[in-house]
Amino acid sequence: MEETVLCYIEKDNKYLMLYRNKEIGDPNAGKYIGVGGHLEPNETKEEALLREVWEETGLKLLDYKYRGKLVFDFDNDESIAYLYTSKSFTGEVKDDCEEGTLYWVDKTKIEYLPIYEGDKIFLDVLINSDDDVNIKLVYRYDKFIGWEKLWNY
Repeated sequence: MEETVLCYIEKDNKYLMLYRNKEIGDPNAGKYIGVGGHLEPNETKEEALLREVWEETGLKLLDYKYRGKLVFDFDNDESIAYLYTSKSFTGEVKDDCEEGTLYWVDKTKIEYLPIYEGDKIFLDVLINSDDDVNIKLVYRYDKFIGWEKLWNY
């Protein structure tokens, strides 16, 4: 099962969002998502988090919080995303991200962006509480079917 990290970086009540608009054939094309990516062989989740945030944004995280595990089920093809948030970083957001365009988006406006329908579920928790999120999001033929709580995480 593919393992990834996903991070929502916060500043001034905004999250740094990646609008996926640069890679041909990108399954996330046209969507706003958090920053992150795949774990490399023998890489820990935290190492992948720091590397991916740096590569995509130019920011160095000083502190971060693990917020849970997401299982994405796209047509019975599952992947895991380890979910993080951060409010502490150094550096400036770069303007040449290879995967898309980075924007600081007010947290109250994110739900109106083109995002995955299931993302609204975990983003609501991230924005409105300090609770962890451990859920499975199910999609069939690009349509959001539903979600369920993960009991063994």
